[in-house]
Amino acid sequence: MTELMQASDEGAALEALHSAGLTDGLPVVVPTPDRVANMVLASGMDADMRLGVMGPAGGVATVEKVAVAAVMAGCLSEHIPVVIAAVQAVLQDEFDLAQMQSTTHCTAPLIIVNGPGRLSCGPIASGFGALGPGHRANASIGRALRLCMINIGGARPGESDMALLGHPGKFTYCLAEDEEHSPFSPMHEGLGFAAEDTVVTVIGAEAPHSVMYSGDADDPQDASKLLEVLVIGLANTATNNAVLTGGGAVVVLNPEHAKILADAGLDRPAILQRLWELTHYPTERLAYFSAGFAERIKSDTYRCFNRPEDILLLMAGGSGLYSMVMPSWCAGAHQNRYVSQRVELDLYCEIPGLSQS
Repeated sequence: MTELMQASDEGAALEALHSAGLTDGLPVVVPTPDRVANMVLASGMDADMRLGVMGPAGGVATVEKVAVAAVMAGCLSEHIPVVIAAVQAVLQDEFDLAQMQSTTHCTAPLIIVNGPGRLSCGPIASGFGALGPGHRANASIGRALRLCMINIGGARPGESDMALLGHPGKFTYCLAEDEEHSPFSPMHEGLGFAAEDTVVTVIGAEAPHSVMYSGDADDPQDASKLLEVLVIGLANTATNNAVLTGGGAVVVLNPEHAKILADAGLDRPAILQRLWELTHYPTERLAYFSAGFAERIKSDTYRCFNRPEDILLLMAGGSGLYSMVMPSWCAGAHQNRYVSQRVELDLYCEIPGLSQS
């Protein structure tokens, strides 16, 4: 069982949680036994079911402990299947969670949701301002994962979480793909899942880097120029992707930019192939900025990504000038691989009238 704290009222309980270092610095919903029990019930799983061990502290992530984090984050009962899937994803060895929690890099887990659960488990926003304020499911789901990383994984700033500065995505970092309006097949289908699957993909990512491009339908090089601009943000020589190499990264196209590429006859695999080709760089350039890292490369050129599929591509956000790219950490035993996890919606138990009261 999760350890039970005592307090005279909700206000005192909140202050006790802050004082014990159990929050992310913002107010939380007090995880009373009834609230946690209802969240566990909604998950359709046993409270003591072990999901795995969360580093760097080696805490055991049980369904009950994850439910505590979900309550504290302000999640509704319908959010818990996505929260559990996100926890299961980061607990896979390929994600290198313990090392990621301890790195000096600013990486934070970005949660990308695909499939029908985007609507039934939220809705999880995919349009205007999807990574910003005002979207309860996005904010609460991403925050729940962070609270798990703090309270189960033991990540504390300057002690076990050694990020030199961090970024706001370490509070919450979650969005869905806008599958209904995208000219491309959904991202999770490209990762080998069925269209009817709900899938969470998590990658350790930097904060979004804005990529500005003003399209010109009369320019036959319009799509090519857009891809070149995306690459400048994705793997410039200030990023780990260009220096450490071998990890993954994310490209979030806005609808206008997605249309430019689709109108040029490019599908998802073709876009990824071209982004991969454009991130083959001269070793001489790396040596100029990072001689120590360049010494391991024995050819005149090198690849920032091992495969085109190492780049995640999705469409989200409002239409206009700006798309986003998210470089990554690229370190750890598995180079902090992105990991996808199917959401088990069949287990979810809807509880009529459930609230945070």
